[in-house]
Amino acid sequence: MLKLLDHDNAENGGISRREALRVGGLSALGLSLPDVLRMQAQASERAGREVNCVLLWLLGGPSHIDMYDLKPLAPAEIRGELSPISTNVPGLELGELMPNMAACADKFSVIRSMHSYSPTHGMGDHHLMSGRKWSSAIVPPGYGAMLTWQQERRARQTPPFVQIGKLTSTSYGDPGLGGYLGRTYDPFIVESDPNSSSFAVNEFSTPETIESGRLTDRQGLLAAVDRFQSRVEQQPGFARTHDELQQRAFSMITSSKAKNAFDISQESEATRDAYGRNRVGQGLLLARRLIEAGVRFVTVKGYVRYGWDHHPEVFPRLRTEVPPYDQGYAALLNDLAARGMLDNTLVITAGEFGRTPRLNADPRAPGRDHWNRCFSLTLGGGGIRTGQVIGASDKHAAEIADRPVSVPDFAATVYHALGLNPQAELRTLDDRPMLALPEGEVIQELV
Repeated sequence: MLKLLDHDNAENGGISRREALRVGGLSALGLSLPDVLRMQAQASERAGREVNCVLLWLLGGPSHIDMYDLKPLAPAEIRGELSPISTNVPGLELGELMPNMAACADKFSVIRSMHSYSPTHGMGDHHLMSGRKWSSAIVPPGYGAMLTWQQERRARQTPPFVQIGKLTSTSYGDPGLGGYLGRTYDPFIVESDPNSSSFAVNEFSTPETIESGRLTDRQGLLAAVDRFQSRVEQQPGFARTHDELQQRAFSMITSSKAKNAFDISQESEATRDAYGRNRVGQGLLLARRLIEAGVRFVTVKGYVRYGWDHHPEVFPRLRTEVPPYDQGYAALLNDLAARGMLDNTLVITAGEFGRTPRLNADPRAPGRDHWNRCFSLTLGGGGIRTGQVIGASDKHAAEIADRPVSVPDFAATVYHALGLNPQAELRTLDDRPMLALPEGEVIQELV
């Protein structure tokens, strides 16, 4: 029998009256007391461990109907040229260009009923990469920035947030950065191609024999840049946080751990081959190295040539882009699992929307246009339940037929996996109060 306490804080194994009332309410929804206690235990376990994240960003909007949600019985102008293949999860099929993912589909889940408010590049990027809508007055911070703001207050020898490859939108700026939290929370951006034979991150390549005078000069330059930035970005409490992060930034620049983490040449030839000798594969391998070294969130630019905005020539371009994605993503999941890192590393692959079910008549070759009313994305690791298919589309992958999932719902699930507080109150650079994530419900089937 449960022991009820008269006060709100349970002690000695008891449960407060407030908690008992909450349990009663949950029971009315079909959750038994063991269910509630299990959820509490899971929440306590999450609170005691760090969960990191790799976000492979499929810039441009991947074609859900050709990759994750094929419709082989639809007319030719909808189903296109590609066929579904079976996976190691009964009942789940993926596109024929994704055999590696099909072989490890038990390590990720697919949401087939995503919908977004905007079919516009930039606006869609900001929305998916933060859970909040972009506006000219409010640029939302990405998940990596929010994780840094909420959780990273201790010294590290590596940056907390790294982006491999530059992402930008002509009209809406760069998505997934510090946003209204300020440039302090931007990721460290690696612009060079990790697949290049000359790849190096010079900021973390300080020789061990460098003269102390040059180090002093470098620290002085960093301080000068930060003084200018702090004048531009004025907000209460900003200076204290900024000074702290400035000191950490210099420690990172001189850190041998950071230098080694970015040195992808330390990986074996076999491992590099397994990920794929291309920008996506080597970017994901670098992401694994960074997570292993202590980086908390890594965004990887997820294409090798065309991007995913396939208005013309959708099938030739998919045959170029999907195989590196398929190989690299599967290799990352398998590698993380083999190293015992998958449970505390959330891996997401997503773009800003999907593509139109009906092929267009582009004179170069048929393509698919923007489609935000129904699309797909994947999540694996990080304590997420895998091997699941959430939601369903109609017979043409055009409209949601079952279990709609909004972008804020997806964001709330990411927050949950990373141990972030959606109700945390913060301040914009002009001192406006703001909730971290004001809307969205966690996708319970995944937790």
